[in-house]
Amino acid sequence: MINALGLLKRRRFLPLFSTQFLGAFNDNLFKTAMVLFATYEIFADPRQESFFNALAAGLFILPFFLLSALAGQIADTTDKARIIRYVKIAEFGIMALGSGGLLLARADVPTIPVVLMLAAVTGLGVHSTFFGPIKYAILPQHLDEDDVLGGTGLVEAGTYLSILMGTILAGFIYRSVALVALLTFAVALAGYLTARQVPPAPRLGPPLTLDLNPFRASWRLINGTMHIPRLFLAICAISFFWTIGSVLVVIFPPLVKNVLTADASVASLVLAIFSIGVAIGSVVINLMLRGHISARFSPASVIAMAGAVLAFWFAVRHWTPAPAGTLYGIADFIHVPGAAFVLLSLIGVAVFGGMFVVPLYAFLTTTVPKDQTARTVAANNVVNAGAMTIGSVLVAGLTWWGVTPNDLLLAVVAMCFVSAWLAQKLHLACD
Repeated sequence: MINALGLLKRRRFLPLFSTQFLGAFNDNLFKTAMVLFATYEIFADPRQESFFNALAAGLFILPFFLLSALAGQIADTTDKARIIRYVKIAEFGIMALGSGGLLLARADVPTIPVVLMLAAVTGLGVHSTFFGPIKYAILPQHLDEDDVLGGTGLVEAGTYLSILMGTILAGFIYRSVALVALLTFAVALAGYLTARQVPPAPRLGPPLTLDLNPFRASWRLINGTMHIPRLFLAICAISFFWTIGSVLVVIFPPLVKNVLTADASVASLVLAIFSIGVAIGSVVINLMLRGHISARFSPASVIAMAGAVLAFWFAVRHWTPAPAGTLYGIADFIHVPGAAFVLLSLIGVAVFGGMFVVPLYAFLTTTVPKDQTARTVAANNVVNAGAMTIGSVLVAGLTWWGVTPNDLLLAVVAMCFVSAWLAQKLHLACD
């Protein structure tokens, strides 16, 4: 682990790590501020809040489904460092669109703000679609093979720490939309400056003829990857994990407001705890595996995650709500009987989730030739996006028909056992 942390001193890793850190921070600062603003300032109906959150999640994921194949082809045939810089330039326009929506919403302009905010979320999805394959595929190109797992763990840990910081900050400033706009532009500028320091990562294999048809390209990409058993199992297990994550992220803000009867600062705290837990899990699993890429701990990790989700469901069912017409702030929330159990169960969900998924990503980038890593990650992103889109649509539909967030937590528990089964098959096949 000391060696892994030592990667932060290397120019072949630190600029990429910093660019990813700032990008994830900015994405989540804006997305969380938007969701909290919509939940607490625009809508006043639990069904509308859940539907909006599910719609926003679905629109963010949709570009992964449509454009990941193109993103993977471009990343494997072009200098990855150059693509990173183009992606960071696009971030300025996306933040301008989203900030305009927030400012108009504060001015009580009807309909248009929601459209602009959702358009910005879709733009962030496009932004992440093109950056996603690169942040993993560039690691085997810049790092020694023994450092790839450590680098992957640091990228995951850094991502979730940045999510933590963006989420916490959004909970305190979401009402000040001008400040949100200013900060997102400043962070986008910092990210562009660090992106310019990423060393070149030129094409390694033969040039590709780009297929611009998203459906045909996606099918060819998946068909060319999923027939390999270890990749099929790893991608399916990761997809189930991110479907679970998408369900949890969609239901958390309405659950905090309407079941835990707490304000936006507590919603931000809940999301932040989830983020820091995944970061801890990413570091712990690297220590346990000692740099060796293996899925042997993944089945037990996701079963433990299921137990933590069940504990959270139990804690929520026995929660003492705030007096009618009021919401708990953080100070009041942590003094409610059962609050510690709620927070500890959430930490458990996140830590075990991080322990589950990090080795699976390392499988994707180290078991294929280096000139195919971006397309392999892109194939994973397409399947992930399809699964997460289905999850978001199901959440939107079920909540619209009256299914409560509490009931959806039980569905998450069942999904964890499917992930454990897939991870066990991967372990038996590859370890």
